[in-house]
Amino acid sequence: MDLQTAPIPCRQLDRNQIEARLNDCPRLPSLSSINNALRELLNADQRYTSQISEVIRRDPSLTSRLLRLVNSVYYGITTPINSIEEAVFYLGVRQIRQLAMVTPIIEDFQKLTGHTSFRWREFWQHCIATAILTREVVNSVMLPADEADYVAGLVHDVGKIIMAATFPEHFGEVHRQMRQGERDLLQVELEVLGIDHTELGSLYLQNHHLPAIMVETARFHHHPEQAKEYAQIVAAVQIANLLVHYAKIGNSGNYAPVTDADWLNASGWSILFPDRADEEKAIAHAGLRRSLERLPTILDGLV
Repeated sequence: MDLQTAPIPCRQLDRNQIEARLNDCPRLPSLSSINNALRELLNADQRYTSQISEVIRRDPSLTSRLLRLVNSVYYGITTPINSIEEAVFYLGVRQIRQLAMVTPIIEDFQKLTGHTSFRWREFWQHCIATAILTREVVNSVMLPADEADYVAGLVHDVGKIIMAATFPEHFGEVHRQMRQGERDLLQVELEVLGIDHTELGSLYLQNHHLPAIMVETARFHHHPEQAKEYAQIVAAVQIANLLVHYAKIGNSGNYAPVTDADWLNASGWSILFPDRADEEKAIAHAGLRRSLERLPTILDGLV
């Protein structure tokens, strides 16, 4: 939108109007059923490269993303890899599993946003980077039992997608105002629409009976101390989200700068390390800084 053009005023909506429109927003099938065939195969005791490759081959988008990632600068392979079997061998089960989740979710997100004007590729980069770093943060305090933490990081900003899909005029006005100065995004959303993206996202996920870990993450990723059941995961997402902003990786539509002090003093650290020594936190901080350095090359292979 041309900032010199007088914007069309948006009327703030009340709760009933918001919920009525939200009920018409389509469900994202990938969030409740993420590539089940591949997930089951990857979780099986016997993982054969040929079987995994055959499942991947059925999905052109996943195949394309797989080959793009393995041939990215990050893996430093001198001879291009064109074989799915070779790519599976290089990437390993964990990376394949994450790719299998990212691909359908991002494609569903893209369908929802339609022609809404926004820097969506950079937004997907922000979401995926947050998912990757969420796993890194969680690894510093516990051994993840499944991929729930990664998915929570991936969909933490789903409320922004729902806002763009369901309230496109309000979404456009929010980001017109955000580009004009460093304002608090949640406050601008409340003023323009009457609800912020965290509450909107959690309502959407709740309406579609999606797992509580996704609902809590969407609602409290800025304030994990308010989470009840999954505070540690939500805390990890908060820190990952701040780090991605700090490193200026992608673009979530929030232009307020994040400083070293912001992520180092985030409330999530006291949830993740309530009784641990400062040395343990320092080790986690150092590991996250290293992860930030390699993220841009990984993302180039994914988005």
